[in-house]
Amino acid sequence: MSLPPVVLVAGTPTTRTVLGDILADAGVPAADAVGAAVTFVVAFVLIYLVAKLVVLPLFDRLLTARGLETHAVRPLKKIVNIVIVFVALSVAFGAAGFGNFLTSLATIGAAATLAIGFALQDVIKNFVSGIFIFTDKPFKIGDWIEWDGNSGIVEDISFRVTRVRTFDNELLTVPNSQLTDGVVKNPVDGDKLRLKFTFGISYEDNIDTATDIIIEEAEAHADIIDDPAPSVRLIELGDSHVGLQARVWITQPRRSDFVRTRAEYVKRVKQRFDREDITIPFPQRDLSGEVGMAAPPEFVSSAD
Repeated sequence: MSLPPVVLVAGTPTTRTVLGDILADAGVPAADAVGAAVTFVVAFVLIYLVAKLVVLPLFDRLLTARGLETHAVRPLKKIVNIVIVFVALSVAFGAAGFGNFLTSLATIGAAATLAIGFALQDVIKNFVSGIFIFTDKPFKIGDWIEWDGNSGIVEDISFRVTRVRTFDNELLTVPNSQLTDGVVKNPVDGDKLRLKFTFGISYEDNIDTATDIIIEEAEAHADIIDDPAPSVRLIELGDSHVGLQARVWITQPRRSDFVRTRAEYVKRVKQRFDREDITIPFPQRDLSGEVGMAAPPEFVSSAD
């Protein structure tokens, strides 16, 4: 019965090395083992240094040409460093004469990879999704995003998860697959953002007058731009009001600017409505019919 290949090659190389032959001719004890060890170290150091001096600079130039963000560059460099170490180890094992050991190690690694792959399907899915986020760049750190009823500012992007700070100062750790499988809205991706708000006025008020006020206040606000020009659309005839939707555009659409500009603009329109006697009605119901009075059952029984 023969021993597994790993045991046979664990202590000594399966083939002679040039250095081992030289040491053996010189009468050095354990020449094969010493030669294999020195060859392994030299080969590993040479491959590692060459990769560091040649491969990494080329990879940096490639990342620069792609225009990737800093948060995406760091993990990609880590992966490249791991690959360099793995390649250096493989070449060093081969140069030192441990070819059978390397083959056995590769077989064991393949089986382990298959088992780990089944056990870590979700982790791998999130990892692949993280790669898509880095390459497609649907958002970046500092962006305000919305997805599945959640919203916040992106604080960190890794290969497995993305961390988002909500506007209630809560930190959400979101698996990357949730951000690639669904719809993610990025309101701040462009250089401007449309702001919409519906004002309700009474049926007795003049629609044209209210429209002029809404547009004038938009044109007077410093953070609302003129191109595209502000506009108003009649979008609703409600139970108690007429709905006029203001559509204006702002630049530098950060979340804080969006909320502040909307609040200031709505406040100014409300104040103008008050001065011009334009009413913003509240919901009300008119009841009609007759109200009857019925005697309690016990009084009816006693009268009988």
